[in-house]
Amino acid sequence: MSAKYYTQFRLTDAYYRGGNEFSGVVELSDPMDKNSEVADIEAVLAKNFDLQQSAVRLVSWSRLH
Repeated sequence: MSAKYYTQFRLTDAYYRGGNEFSGVVELSDPMDKNSEVADIEAVLAKNFDLQQSAVRLVSWSRLH
């Protein structure tokens, strides 16, 4: 069961320095657990951009219904 989230995040990798804040809908194949930590969410976003987790800073994250 997929789940959609509205998210805002910053990429701190040198490649994204000119425009590094992003927002939009992220769809995951499995919903995140309510107890998921920010680091877990940043890891998912980093994987999508093929970056290290340390290159992603989560601003906000909320599930869409």
